[in-house]
Amino acid sequence: MAKKTGFWAEFKAFITRGNVLDMAVGIIIGGAFTAIVTALTNQILMPVINSVLFLITGGRGLENIYTYLHKAFVLNEAGVATAEIDLANSIYIDWGAFLTAILNFILIALVLFLIVRTINKVRAKAEELKAKKEEEDATAEAANEPAPAPEPAPEPVPAAPTTEELLAEIRDLLKDKQE
Repeated sequence: MAKKTGFWAEFKAFITRGNVLDMAVGIIIGGAFTAIVTALTNQILMPVINSVLFLITGGRGLENIYTYLHKAFVLNEAGVATAEIDLANSIYIDWGAFLTAILNFILIALVLFLIVRTINKVRAKAEELKAKKEEEDATAEAANEPAPAPEPAPEPVPAAPTTEELLAEIRDLLKDKQE
């Protein structure tokens, strides 16, 4: 009778496999790394970029550069619209957030590229060392082996019978068959 496995037993087998645990660790580390890159972008790079843009544009950094599709204004106590824009109720494109996302992507891609590049170099070096060791082992093994025995000389092939010999043999066979 085949052993039945329940849902929880299958789930336990799935979750305790090594590659699932490795993936979970990778996701957790990736999340932490993303937080570091986001902080680097928002707290270090964007202020520097905004300072440069502030100097170039004469007072506006990317933090407050929006393209409004629909503006909503803050209302005063009397319900009259003021000159202040209500971002919560406006529809706009936030170019600063977009640039931040692009910088985050570039930084994460750069770091991942450097990690993968390093891993590939280490693997190539390990394969090179492995091949060198196998070659050294094969050379050492060949030096320790006795010389192979010479192959025996092939047996001589009998010469083909002549036409006269074949005819004589056929004649003898026919005589034996008649008797």
